[in-house]
Order: sequence, then structure tokens, then C-alpha cells
Amino acid sequence: MSREDDRSAIAELLYTYAWHFDRNEPDAVAGLFTSDASINYGPEMDSINGRDEILRVIKPGLEKLFAATSHHISNVRVRFAGDGRADCDAYVYAWHKYHSGVPDGHLWGQYHCTFRLEDGRWLISSLKLLVAGLEDFHRDEMNPIGRKP
Repeated sequence: MSREDDRSAIAELLYTYAWHFDRNEPDAVAGLFTSDASINYGPEMDSINGRDEILRVIKPGLEKLFAATSHHISNVRVRFAGDGRADCDAYVYAWHKYHSGVPDGHLWGQYHCTFRLEDGRWLISSLKLLVAGLEDFHRDEMNPIGRKP
């Protein structure tokens, strides 16, 4: 596989994450991560560690908190670290409709990820959400993108 093929596969992996998240398919979402992966969605939540815990944590939110979501990923930048590893950052806009009927939530930010090649397939080994802005989102405190004043 060429570097360009790997870049495309990693971008497609992020798009697939958004696709399954928006379709309320937590098993498929968890299957995109390595068994020892970690997710950091922000300081109001503990880090989620391991594929099994990822499934356990995201499933109730997808089923009970969100009536619908729509994640849009762009500006995917991939850097290869060697030995079947890569780092990536990508922009994300996410819309959230809540079962409770509160106003729809909006989030503008970035995913900062690492990936690992396992058995010829790229998987997410870590994902950190950094946020530039929120509107009517269900959480107040998020990891900032690090913008200079």
C-alpha cells in the first residue's frame, strides 16, 4: 500500500466513525478502535480506555441522549510516524438533536488522533476532541484547540 493509499484509508476511517456514530451503531463505532484505544472527549468525562469500555460508554449516549446526530469531518491531515503508526488532525462540525427536546447542540472543533496498522487495516488507537466553539451543547467544559489570543 502506498502512502497515498494509507492517507485515504485513514481519512475513510474517520468518515466511517462519523457514519456509524450518526446511524446509532455503537458496536460498529467501537470496532474501528484498537483493543487498547483511548478516547478523550473533554475534562468533564474520564478518558475512555479499551474497545470494550468505548462501547459501554458511547452506547447509552447514542441510544438515550441523542435523538439524532450529524458529524461532518474535513481538513484531514495525516503524518506517518513509521512502524505502522500515524498521527492525524481533522476538523469536525457536529449537530446533536436531544431526546429531551432541549435546543439542538452544535460543536465546532478538531479530532486529534493516532492510528495503528493491524493485520493490514488502520484502526484508531487514540482520539482526542478539541473544541473551538459550542452552541446549546450538553457539556460546558471542553478541551480547547489551543488558539493563540
